[in-house]
Amino acid sequence: MVKIADIELGDFPLLLAPMEDVSDPPFRALCKQHGADLMYTEFISSEGLIRDAVKSVKKLDIFEYERPVGIQIFGSNIDSMRKATELTQGANPDIIDINYGCPVKKVAGKGAGAGILQDIPKMVEMTREIVKSTHLPVTVKTRLGWDDDTKFIVEVAERLQDVGIKAISIHGRTRKQMYKGEADWSLISDVKNNSRMHIPVFGNGDINSPQKAVEYKNRYGVDGVMIGRASIGNPWFFNQIKHFIKTGEELALPTISERVEVVKKHFSMSLEWKGEHEGIVEMRRHYANYFKGIPDFKPYRMKLVTSLDSEEIFNTLSEIQHEDFVRR
Repeated sequence: MVKIADIELGDFPLLLAPMEDVSDPPFRALCKQHGADLMYTEFISSEGLIRDAVKSVKKLDIFEYERPVGIQIFGSNIDSMRKATELTQGANPDIIDINYGCPVKKVAGKGAGAGILQDIPKMVEMTREIVKSTHLPVTVKTRLGWDDDTKFIVEVAERLQDVGIKAISIHGRTRKQMYKGEADWSLISDVKNNSRMHIPVFGNGDINSPQKAVEYKNRYGVDGVMIGRASIGNPWFFNQIKHFIKTGEELALPTISERVEVVKKHFSMSLEWKGEHEGIVEMRRHYANYFKGIPDFKPYRMKLVTSLDSEEIFNTLSEIQHEDFVRR
């Protein structure tokens, strides 16, 4: 049984990665329903929380059905991160996660996210202060290092554990790699197999099939895996992995009708949580993934991504549900 502090997550937990503009409450609800064991919110700016910025504060929304759920924060100023931790604690998550992995320039370039990998002492000090300022378990999401010359993750993970984190998720790339090339899990394995490590170590990067999840579980010995891009438009992925672990067989893919039912549910929750306009616009990024591989789908996708009328979108989805794509 893998545990973060007292939170039991099962024998090989599957975590939903924090993804900006993706891991919102509607999407998390679907991933939970389809097998995710632990989910994290989109990352939240510490400065935004302190300024009471609407977008940042709204990301604190979590719901009982999601538990266990972690709220992820990022920032480059230790004092701001400590204050943000206290504000985050007020939203009553199960876990507070620190983002030391985001590689995008507007974050890392300011010394936040993966940017802090250029200053490991500050990273350790910030973590210590965050742990001290909350009664909740603190976890970390990070990368192997800033570049190929600074892959100090084995030592870094040990130092973060020593200041009190309760689990670590490691993306198998450096900041310089962004999302290019192949994720290197050998160093993640070195962290897990370090005899001084006693907290859960989760691997992240390139898990795009149930077979790969099982292969990496066996080869690298991690406590669980964190799923990011492979879950977008595919919340079934978590149960597909669980089924393959249990039986060695692939779970049947959802039918088009089943896909549409989930899309309708996702869209309904988005409208409820975000309002009409934002709910419609932000749903657009998901359609291509939900309906990936369906022949002659482009006319329907164009209707879905250009309409600004929710009733029209629901009608289009119903058309898709009753269309015979196989015979066309």
